[in-house]
Amino acid sequence: MKIGFIGLGLMGRPMALNLMKAGHEMRVWSRRRESMQPLLDAGAGDASGPAELAGWAEVVISMVADVPDVEQVALGADGVAEGARQGLIFVDMSTIAPAAARDIADRLADKGVTMLDAPVSGGEVGAINAALTIMVGGDAAAFDKVRPAFEAMGKTVSLIGESGAGQVAKACNQILTGVGVAAVAEALNFATRSGVDAARVREALLGGFAYSRVLENHGQRMLDRNFKPGFKAWMHQKDMRIVMEEAHRLGLALPSAAATAQMFNAMVGSGLGEDDSIAMLKLLERMSGGEG
Repeated sequence: MKIGFIGLGLMGRPMALNLMKAGHEMRVWSRRRESMQPLLDAGAGDASGPAELAGWAEVVISMVADVPDVEQVALGADGVAEGARQGLIFVDMSTIAPAAARDIADRLADKGVTMLDAPVSGGEVGAINAALTIMVGGDAAAFDKVRPAFEAMGKTVSLIGESGAGQVAKACNQILTGVGVAAVAEALNFATRSGVDAARVREALLGGFAYSRVLENHGQRMLDRNFKPGFKAWMHQKDMRIVMEEAHRLGLALPSAAATAQMFNAMVGSGLGEDDSIAMLKLLERMSGGEG
């Protein structure tokens, strides 16, 4: 399959490399030339912009930061819509608001481009190991066509529903993981401040109903004080903002998500935005009178 890839950051670069390893023909574009270099070194072609990619590829994938970035690459000057070949499928794997995904999909459809929203979970490690969870919204026939590409990047690939449904699933994922990170950080900080070995507490909790993958994986990283970003705190802050904006639009009460969103705001405001989201522990330590 001829695939154009836009956005070669922490997640996009390994995802694109895995597509190449699976035998897909690849051309790439990024605003920063240095981001493209690892893909070019691996044998990918380059393009002058999204429009050129869209004129060559069967599928164009974007993995960028937020709604304005998706709108720019999809619908802006020299965007995907400007150069799209007949039958092009545009797959946005960024995390954006469901309403924004539906709006962009509708505007692309007017220009003959089919869009899938396909956000991912799994962080940098999942991207590197082709073990992402991919949640897709959009046309079933387009999903079937793109599925081999999804399976080259992820271990769990699900068509959730119509346009925007993938982003709804991702918002649910971010509620659970965000609240989970906050809960594990609180529990480990509580154990430590109580004068108890937090590692032993975690080991005991893993055997009971408190078990979660957040406790297993992120809890160990908290104990190791490994805050190297696999998923930066500012990114989780952005995702929780999406959750709360959608809750406001729908008139929903999300009290746990709201409190967690405030904690991520505090992380970014206190200079922890570039750390992994599990640096929530450091914030709680500071709030508790420790060094953090």
